[in-house]
Amino acid sequence: MEQIPVVSLNPTGIEENPGFKLTLRMVKRCVMAMVYGDLLMRLTNATRPYEKNEGETNKRLGKWLEYLKPSLAKMSIREYHRNIRNIIKDFDNMEILDIKKPKVGVVGEILVKFHPFANNYIVDILEKEGAEAVLPDLIDFFLYCAHNGVYSREKLAGTLKTELLSRYFIWRIEHFRRVMKKELKESKHFHPPKSIFELANMAEKIMHLGHQTGEGWFLTAEMLELIESGACNIACLQPFACLPNHITGKGMVRELKRHYPHANIVPIDYDPGASEVNQVNRIKLMLSVAFKKLEQSEVIQEGSNRTKEEFSVSKQITAK
Repeated sequence: MEQIPVVSLNPTGIEENPGFKLTLRMVKRCVMAMVYGDLLMRLTNATRPYEKNEGETNKRLGKWLEYLKPSLAKMSIREYHRNIRNIIKDFDNMEILDIKKPKVGVVGEILVKFHPFANNYIVDILEKEGAEAVLPDLIDFFLYCAHNGVYSREKLAGTLKTELLSRYFIWRIEHFRRVMKKELKESKHFHPPKSIFELANMAEKIMHLGHQTGEGWFLTAEMLELIESGACNIACLQPFACLPNHITGKGMVRELKRHYPHANIVPIDYDPGASEVNQVNRIKLMLSVAFKKLEQSEVIQEGSNRTKEEFSVSKQITAK
């Protein structure tokens, strides 16, 4: 369809984008919008399974979306930071239930991972089954692409110019996330994301960072971040016959389990011809293992607390 222009975000000039010019101001707004989106996704997924008043999380999400959209075009950096603080404070002060649910990380190919149509609403399925869905930030994928320029200069055939531009891009993006990370770290219920350099160091212990096709080593790094943050149950979503994801996703499961025996990872193929029933069944099998492990950990914790109490009582009796 040669008569239809394509608007594509590509700095290498693959598409000419007729009638559309990407300005520095627009790029800044796009980054702000992505940070807002990642933050709201992180907060809602971590809050909705535990909300005391059903539907309150989605109401707050809708409120903030309506507030942020019209103001984004003319927003100052001061207002941007103020909004981030207020969003985190708003969700942090919500009434939540004092219960434990298994955390299930969702990783995989970028479209299947984030788009509900592509993954058959996996977040809704997980929450309906009594779990908490944990999704990595979208903006981390762009940081991964930039980090590849740094690594290519060190180990492959990259140029100094590419490395400097990549490092500058990462620094600029992290500058936009600085306040968000600080506020999340100081909050009561939430945790900040790791930097792309931390993720690269984690992934390098498992595989070579030369895997840069598709999600590449970043997919393995996401699984490692989830496991080390307490989300040991992972659904690895892959489009049918996506070779890079099968190598760095499904192909890394055995090695990840060797380093983390408690990890519960299930690769799931998503394709227009795939059976939705089969996908749901694999999710439920993974959740059955997750719930069993959660029950065992609670029994162990309860036994440990009882032992401490008995020791304290016997110590008091001995003292008397």
